[in-house]
Amino acid sequence: MRKNTRPYLLIVSILIFSVSLHAQDLSSVQREIDKQVWAPFKAAYEALDAKTLNQIYAKEVLRVTPQGIDTENAFKKANLIRFNQRKKEGTVISLDFWFDSRKTNEHTSYEVGVFRITTITEGIESIIYGQFHIVVKKIKGTWKITQDWDTGTVNGKPLTADDFAYKTPAEF
Repeated sequence: MRKNTRPYLLIVSILIFSVSLHAQDLSSVQREIDKQVWAPFKAAYEALDAKTLNQIYAKEVLRVTPQGIDTENAFKKANLIRFNQRKKEGTVISLDFWFDSRKTNEHTSYEVGVFRITTITEGIESIIYGQFHIVVKKIKGTWKITQDWDTGTVNGKPLTADDFAYKTPAEF
C-alpha cells in the first residue's frame, strides 16, 4: 500500500511547487508594474507633471469617471490644463493609495484600490477619497494603463478617511 501512495505524493508535491513558482512569477510581474506604472504615476501626479503622467497611459485608453466615458483621450488634454493651473496657483498635491485586489498574468493586470488625494492651495487643505479600477497591459515590453475607472462612492456611499485607513498606503 505504501508503494501505491508514492506516485500521488510526488504528483501533489510537483503541483504545490508549480503553484508556488507561478505565484512568485506573478509577484515579480507586479513589482515590474509598480516600477513602470505606479511609482512614476505617483511621482508625476505629485509633481504636477501631466506630460509624464500621460505617458504612463497607452495611446488608446478607456477612461470612466462619474462625469462619463472618455475614449478620445480628452482626459490627457485636461491633465495638461489642470496641472498647469495648479502649478500657477502654487498647489501642493499628495497622492496615496493601496491595493484591494490585483489580478495579474504575464500580459495584463486588473488592479483595484482606494486612493487619497490631498491638495493644499493658498493654505487651504482639501482631501478627496476614491476607489479605482485600473487595467494595465504590457505593450511592446512596457506596462501601460489601458483602462482607468474611478469614483468617490461605493454602493452609493462616499468614501471617507475611515475607508482609506483600512490599509496602509503602498510604498515604492
